[in-house]
Amino acid sequence: MKEKVEEKLIIIGGAEDKKGDKKILKEVCGILEKSKDILVIATIASEIPEELGYEYQKIFEELGIKNIRILNIKDRKDAFNISNITVIEDASMIFFTGGDQLRITSLIGGTPLYSKIQELYKNGCTFVGTSAGASVMSDTMIVTGPDEESPKKCTLKMAPGLGFIKGVIIDQHFAQRGRIGRLLVGIAENPQSLGIGIDEDTAIIVKENGEFTVVGSGAVYVIDGSNITYSNVSEQHPDEVLSMFDVKLHVLKCGDNFNLLNKSAYNI
Repeated sequence: MKEKVEEKLIIIGGAEDKKGDKKILKEVCGILEKSKDILVIATIASEIPEELGYEYQKIFEELGIKNIRILNIKDRKDAFNISNITVIEDASMIFFTGGDQLRITSLIGGTPLYSKIQELYKNGCTFVGTSAGASVMSDTMIVTGPDEESPKKCTLKMAPGLGFIKGVIIDQHFAQRGRIGRLLVGIAENPQSLGIGIDEDTAIIVKENGEFTVVGSGAVYVIDGSNITYSNVSEQHPDEVLSMFDVKLHVLKCGDNFNLLNKSAYNI
């Protein structure tokens, strides 16, 4: 990844603690000036947007956020509606909930709402995504793929994401759903990218200098395929088990850091 990461992102592996200490959600709120800044909850990925939006609104209110709006986009025509664009236009933070990441890009891609989101990102708005909302943060996202299986060639469905963080492929609910195999396939097919697998109740906070810090109760796994010397990836025999040599794996816990620019892990 050669590009400098310009803006701040918080990318959550899903199932963040909502009833106990709420460590990750407190980190999210800590970025905001609670009495002034506007937080928008974007439920685009969800098929139960009202229910999910209300759940998060209640949590964020309990954490002291005063100005909360909810963005519900149920079909593409909603992404052309000026009133929905108005919902986000002065947001300090946009929080993408879980659901289906392909709903996000297919419902808003190429619309005025999409353009406004990209504009906000460039102008310094903080973006947060959990579960499906995490996967969509990157320029290439995993849409579907087998869990808890040995990696097999050409078993992934991938699509463009929102592109807030470039040169990475993000997967979520990582250890809990046994997704190491499918992320390895993603990196075998895209060795120029870093694979980032994030456990539940775990997040990475991406800083302006292109580094991220891990918070939460689980682990973050970074797969670096830049020095792969061999793989059998091809469209032939797609159900054949994947073979690849010399792939690097970093495992990070809360407080550990990773530099996306030079692909190195460290702790302080």
